[in-house]
Amino acid sequence: MNILIKSAKIIDPKSEFHNTTQDLLIEKGMISQIGNLLKNPKKYQEISFENLHISQGWFDSSVCFGEPGFEERETIKNGLKTAAASGFTTVAMNANTHPVIDSNSDVTFVYSKAQHHAVKLLAVGALTKDGNGEDLAELFDMKSAGAVAYYDYKKSIVNPNLMKLALQYASNFDGLVISFPQDNKITGLGVMNEQITSTSLGLKGNPNLAEELQVSRDLFLLEYTNGKLHIPTISTAGSVSLIREAKKKKLNVSCSVAIHNLFFTDEVLKDFNTLYKVLPPLRTQHDVDALIEGLKDGTIDMVTSDHNPMDVEQKKVEFDHAAYGTIGLESAFGALQTLFTIKKTVEILTRGKQRFGEEGTPINIGNKLNITLFNPETKYVFSTKNILSKSKNAIFENQPLEGKVYGIIANNQISLN
Repeated sequence: MNILIKSAKIIDPKSEFHNTTQDLLIEKGMISQIGNLLKNPKKYQEISFENLHISQGWFDSSVCFGEPGFEERETIKNGLKTAAASGFTTVAMNANTHPVIDSNSDVTFVYSKAQHHAVKLLAVGALTKDGNGEDLAELFDMKSAGAVAYYDYKKSIVNPNLMKLALQYASNFDGLVISFPQDNKITGLGVMNEQITSTSLGLKGNPNLAEELQVSRDLFLLEYTNGKLHIPTISTAGSVSLIREAKKKKLNVSCSVAIHNLFFTDEVLKDFNTLYKVLPPLRTQHDVDALIEGLKDGTIDMVTSDHNPMDVEQKKVEFDHAAYGTIGLESAFGALQTLFTIKKTVEILTRGKQRFGEEGTPINIGNKLNITLFNPETKYVFSTKNILSKSKNAIFENQPLEGKVYGIIANNQISLN
């Protein structure tokens, strides 16, 4: 790959060219020159866009693509295409497929479907066989095939001894165990946040306590086992406090927050719109404020779109019976831009890779090119025309967002919109 990128503002604190506008000459996929008004004597392809900004490639720690088994929701091919168009150069794919990804051959299949793409897919294997929460899956066998973590997507591990064994066993090979933070006995039949809004709507509530009990339990188990734990998509102020204290104790724990839990509160459910039915549920403004503060001070390690395509039949039903989940890749950048400065947005989108075994690639001479191209100043209202996923269950539909993604250049490939 030989290209010349013209007049790009570099947003990368690890680059010596951070916050400057430069041309970049790329030869054989490597950055050979960075400077002003670079010449192009070999007539390489030139790339230029209005108000072009570039950063290290973005990372999403939790996406669902359906394949194998749920191709009607999404396929790996189209999912990676959507990720590229949304600015992500690396995504971690969950194991909630059919069959569940719980063996060496399953992981190998996923990687075979993701070959030769600009976006790098990282396979997350199931923590338990068939994702049933009863017996540990073949964790080391999956690691041998390239699995980067182990997670029964959105399913709580009810048995604390099973979680203890998982943390102990995985620590033998530096395996990352992911535990969904919800105590199902406390949640019961709750379908939204337990608060004034749920009472007024007559819907059963899912209290903060359900999440915080599970987080507390898992942190105790982590301290006992000396393992390596990731807690995905926390949603409460109490969870932020618990994890902040655990980090002060130097426990090997990380966590993420779904972007929509930073953006919406449970008050948007007053019209019973099932697009807002997500798990964990949308909480209160107090929780949102605590999550944003946790993200700013580093307690929360990363954000995720928590991209989870669902068929229209699973959403166009009564609220109690609708499936949880929203797509989020396409709206991730635009939503974060409404909450943070461009530098903070990029910093948030580029962190978390290392936890999943991937190193960042600074924009410096001599490095491989792995970048996202974007314009942070475009404003628009998100609509179905912005959706590239096969499923259309978008929580950000009709929301004003900021920022346009031009595409990515990564893995020695160009993928521009």
